[in-house]
Amino acid sequence: MLRLYSFLRQPFFYRTFLWMLNTLPFALPVKRLRETDNLLAFFHPKPDYPFHVIILPKKAVRTFSNLDAASPFLADLVSAVQSLVAEYHLPAYRLIVNGGEYQDFPHLHFHLVSDASNVERPMSNH
Repeated sequence: MLRLYSFLRQPFFYRTFLWMLNTLPFALPVKRLRETDNLLAFFHPKPDYPFHVIILPKKAVRTFSNLDAASPFLADLVSAVQSLVAEYHLPAYRLIVNGGEYQDFPHLHFHLVSDASNVERPMSNH
């Protein structure tokens, strides 16, 4: 996974990732939980929690500090988080965004996580 992250730090591979995300989303081997014109949400491929979802914008946004406050992504983010919390009956959860040196993946993304005992960990990401 770290090798993939290092590739995505290179402009060509990052542009390729964004192109795939917007043009060939079916090529990304993830189970889509929510998808809009602005956002994609899917189970984390290597979860650290019983419930671990990644939510990312489809547009090129490297980090939270580059996000436009009027971005339609933010409205979709709120809606996606609210609906996932309701659908999976999460009694406790966190929405996490990393930035700077804490951001392994060079594209803005949020982690919706819960370690609630009643949440079943998904068996497959596909």
